[in-house]
Amino acid sequence: MESQITASVWKAVLEFDILTIGEVALLGLATTSSVMLGTAVGLYIPISKKVLAGVLAFAAGSLIAALAIELAFEGARDLIRHGANVHVAWLSIAGGFAVGAIVYYVTSLFLDQKGAALRYPSRFLEYALDRKRQAAGDKLALLSKCSLLRHLPAEDMEPLLDRVEQRDAAIGEIVFRYGEPGDALYIVANGAVEVLNADENRVLAELGDGQAFGEMALLSGGARTATIRAKVDTRLLRIGKADFDKLLAEDPLLDEQVRKLSHERAISNLRAGDVNPAVWAQTARESLEHLSRGEEHRLLQEAKAESGAGLAIVFGNILDTIPGCLVIGAKFTGFDSLSMTLILGMFLGGIPEAAASAIMLRKASYSNPAIFALWSAVLVTGDVAAVAGKLFIGGSESMVAVLAQAVAGGAILALVTHAMIPEALHKGGSAIVLPTVSGFLFALYLALVEASTM
Repeated sequence: MESQITASVWKAVLEFDILTIGEVALLGLATTSSVMLGTAVGLYIPISKKVLAGVLAFAAGSLIAALAIELAFEGARDLIRHGANVHVAWLSIAGGFAVGAIVYYVTSLFLDQKGAALRYPSRFLEYALDRKRQAAGDKLALLSKCSLLRHLPAEDMEPLLDRVEQRDAAIGEIVFRYGEPGDALYIVANGAVEVLNADENRVLAELGDGQAFGEMALLSGGARTATIRAKVDTRLLRIGKADFDKLLAEDPLLDEQVRKLSHERAISNLRAGDVNPAVWAQTARESLEHLSRGEEHRLLQEAKAESGAGLAIVFGNILDTIPGCLVIGAKFTGFDSLSMTLILGMFLGGIPEAAASAIMLRKASYSNPAIFALWSAVLVTGDVAAVAGKLFIGGSESMVAVLAQAVAGGAILALVTHAMIPEALHKGGSAIVLPTVSGFLFALYLALVEASTM
């Protein structure tokens, strides 16, 4: 009889655990299901970018409130109840948040470089501009050696980069001769050239890496005053006068700068080199803030072609999902005590995030079924993470559980500041401050209502 009672008790406990785990899994699925809705919106339903940005900002504000109240403050209070003083409690929670944020940030940057930046327009823009600056870095470093160009505004150099051509000159090859029309500026990328007199029987000077010649052609178009011959196999950068004149016509401010430099005395002063080339090149590189449609398309295809890009996108989506679902599962004790602020923030945030990602992935030539498949990984992840949170860090009866939730909270906060708010700003501009504050205040209201019923 006793064994039968014991078996019945164990059966009841087992059934309760299975029921609870099922409820947690259902909660994780419901929280993350919004990403499929968002994917459908991005692919099939035209909704204003500003509306999506407002929803994302509202969700970000809600998550910030949930992190501050439900995780940080309540976690610190639990530690104090376990005997920690205020300072130790704060340091513990702060340390947990810092670890979570660092882990999320470093992992996210790694995945972005592998192709996961395709998920969000704002992340891809940062990734693409970094790639563009890296590609332009060597060229700008050489252009900075040219005294004339270095004294032009560094921030105006971006249009000129597209007009810089490369020319290879074999040893002994004449680049141009004395008396020929001055039609271009040259910069020695690597190698060396000799400056010869009119009769080409005497070497007047030798120019090496980074040194420029023919610069007066950009100002006057006058005849060449010397002959240039490659001393060794040399690679040159060439800026044609026609291209430079076109640039001046498109940019009145740059044209004014060049005209100021046209006086012979100004040219002499320029050759004194009173601007640091490295500083000039760095400023020019940092000024590359725009992508043409052609550049965007090319970089999209390059990012997609990265080895394992599809897998990186999946892992990026999973990274964004795990921390929140871990906390939701850990805090679950029943449907009457749900963490509504956290659930609301994650659910609402999933819609515009997935919509923006779907649009971006379609630009990268992913098919609609492939996009749905990439985001469907979030549903499975939400289930697994919520169940894991319940099984391994459920409740707040130990310091380990509290610290684990703090680590997850730091990762969520990093997600908000690294992806959600930048994405909302990218789509909605500065007006997103209003829905962000609204989301924070609404979440605060929910927290106060929940506290008043306890």
